[in-house]
Amino acid sequence: MHQGDLQAQARELARWLKDSKMSVALTGAGISVDSGIPAFRGAQGLWERYDPMEYATIEAFRANPAKVWAMLKEMDELIVSAKPNPAHIALAELERMGKLSMVITQNVDGLHQAAGNTNVVEFHGSGRSLSCIDCGRSYQRQELTLKELPPKCICGGILKPDVVLFGEPIPERAAMQALAAAGSCSLMLVVGTSAVVAPASYLPSMARQGGAKVVEINTEPTGLTGSVAHMSILASASEVLPMVVQLLKESGE
Repeated sequence: MHQGDLQAQARELARWLKDSKMSVALTGAGISVDSGIPAFRGAQGLWERYDPMEYATIEAFRANPAKVWAMLKEMDELIVSAKPNPAHIALAELERMGKLSMVITQNVDGLHQAAGNTNVVEFHGSGRSLSCIDCGRSYQRQELTLKELPPKCICGGILKPDVVLFGEPIPERAAMQALAAAGSCSLMLVVGTSAVVAPASYLPSMARQGGAKVVEINTEPTGLTGSVAHMSILASASEVLPMVVQLLKESGE
């Protein structure tokens, strides 16, 4: 459970990645802050201005979709304009190098795929597609203008982004893939998440119980620090992860 010199920690993480048979990353809002998407919680976050129990539940959406779409439109504008940052690009590079098997993300911004990761499990769904709550027809975000809210399906039903609102289940396939990976990995990187929102919060503990090393990268301590995490790197992932990739390259990986 140690914290220490950033260079030394990056070197140790590079060694652990080199030796790991199967590494996975669990990412949260913190990894996308450097892409201009504020975390939902905190000073700039949507939850400062929109009470999640009033705006982010499936009941609220069904009761007043136009009201909830005011928040969703703001979220959509952030997502549409965001670009991958050095942390996303480094995780994609780790996959290309054969050092990372999967990214499990709680984010709905699609930035891991944009950076080049191919095996991404979207635990909380995706903002890049929408579905009709009446007939189930699916639309890609780029097919729609969102000029009029709420957007409607050709059947007349209301469209909802394919993101998991409070009160909705985690997509079954994503949950199964994430649980299987957490149970079988030998190293889990926990990046930019405080790991407090269940059920994603169970994954680091599951990984540790299964014998995996757990490394968190976060700008501040979390509930994992000093307990579940074997190593806590308290710094920006945009700084740490490119450093780790460089160290692996220098070691001939």
